[in-house]
Amino acid sequence: ETINSRLALVMKSGKYTLGYKSTLKSIRNGKAKLLLISGNCPPLRKSELEYYAMLSKTAVHHYSGNNIDLGTACGKYFRVGVLSIIDAGDSDII
Repeated sequence: ETINSRLALVMKSGKYTLGYKSTLKSIRNGKAKLLLISGNCPPLRKSELEYYAMLSKTAVHHYSGNNIDLGTACGKYFRVGVLSIIDAGDSDII
């Protein structure tokens, strides 16, 4: 049971936001339960997200692959630098 298979289940049954802006919004609203940050996310952006996550006591997971891999793991045909999971659905990712 890898992070990718859990992520696929979240995409099917849960609620999530893709992208930097919408992820920041979900953290600020206190809705995000988990943050996934791709390996090649710019350091300044990564540290800002980590800071917000720390303030809101949200868990952060650093995805091992780059943003292309993270997009593929989400079942999307585009790159995903960061995503927040709002509701895990049937998955036990959180």
